[in-house]
Amino acid sequence: MGTRREFLKKSVAGAAGTMLMPTAASYARIVGANDRVRVGLVGWAARTKDDLIPAFLQHHKELNFDVVAVSDIWRLRREEAVPQLAKIFGHEIAAARNNDELYERKDVDAVIVATADFQHAQHAIEAVKAGRDAYVEKPFANNMDDAREALKVIGGSDRIVQIGTQRRSGKNYAAANEFIRSGKFGHINMVEMCWNVNQPGRWRRPKLVDTLRAEDTDWGRFLVNRPQVPFDARKHLEYRLFWPYSSGIPCQWMVHQIDTVHWFTGLKNPRSVVANGGIYQWPDGRTNFDTMTAVFDYGPADGKGGFQVVYSSRMGNEAEGIKELYYSNAGTLDLDNNKISPEGGLKARYAEPMGMKENLLPEMTLASLEERAVGTATTGADKQTVAHMRNWMECVRSRKAPNADIQAGYQHSVALCMTIAALHTGKRVTFDEKTQQIVTG
Repeated sequence: MGTRREFLKKSVAGAAGTMLMPTAASYARIVGANDRVRVGLVGWAARTKDDLIPAFLQHHKELNFDVVAVSDIWRLRREEAVPQLAKIFGHEIAAARNNDELYERKDVDAVIVATADFQHAQHAIEAVKAGRDAYVEKPFANNMDDAREALKVIGGSDRIVQIGTQRRSGKNYAAANEFIRSGKFGHINMVEMCWNVNQPGRWRRPKLVDTLRAEDTDWGRFLVNRPQVPFDARKHLEYRLFWPYSSGIPCQWMVHQIDTVHWFTGLKNPRSVVANGGIYQWPDGRTNFDTMTAVFDYGPADGKGGFQVVYSSRMGNEAEGIKELYYSNAGTLDLDNNKISPEGGLKARYAEPMGMKENLLPEMTLASLEERAVGTATTGADKQTVAHMRNWMECVRSRKAPNADIQAGYQHSVALCMTIAALHTGKRVTFDEKTQQIVTG
């Protein structure tokens, strides 16, 4: 059996000829300032229902956006989505069994993609090749083949693609970025990040798994370009627990936090990553670790200077919750409480014997405490997701680059793929800038 990628190329080429690559005709579909932007949803699950649609609804009337269609390979989800969306938007909603059917429609200008982790890059590529703008959930890509292909296709188009790393639209993160880039914080010498939960049901869907039948879905399309294996309802619905569909913690949580390191510093990727972990708390058949730690080395390519990032996450104890702490010689920037403080800075009694001066940051507040380092398990759309969705919608109209563009998505994908390689091999992993390849050794 051929790969899903080969199938897509053949089927779309046969149905739409030159539609495989962006054309002048497809670009001519760019909507005017007052035209309604008609949106299709790619994937109907918890993230779409509980977060993205509520965020969309806060802006759609003002910016004249509408949802007109939904694509999902599982019949039960399509049948659930259509009446719910019709009630919300007050008109009929078209149901597509797959994205080929969705992109055959002439009434879809843009899409919101919220599918399985490993599908995001390929679904973004499909959207751009079909001439549509897209809001695409993170992680963007968890293997380098997908990341490189997406960068080539999306980076070479004029489509507006926003990656769902919503911290880039948070007021507190924007304030932190401005403060660090101004030089007032000083040289970052260490970053500590964690994301901890104690939820045995996290990413588990036992009742839902029992309802999924092979005849009601399209398992081949689910696998996209991953190896063809027999149907498995758990892998379909609990994909975050199983490689190669997700890496679990790195795909879901780490990319949010490591993305801020790239943003604040302008560095594209780590120089090296080492990592380990295990299934210590929830041996339920999963293959992805429930506890892990990764250590990143960041800095210029010449190896001079730089700083270290220590990222840890555990799913069996929620102490410390979500933390993002940036350290300099002068103090600490804490994105949990949005405070800049002199904590840990160089004090006079230690500086003066070395002929140095005291180096202490002032006490400062970054932004309202209402905006914090939020997780993705909140009820309803958090403020960062609401702002991120608005940024995408505004950029669809203005044609300006969104806050989390394809370059940002590619960069967090590189860090993610390095981490996955380090976890899987136990070796120190680097990145070859010239070939854009992961190096394990």
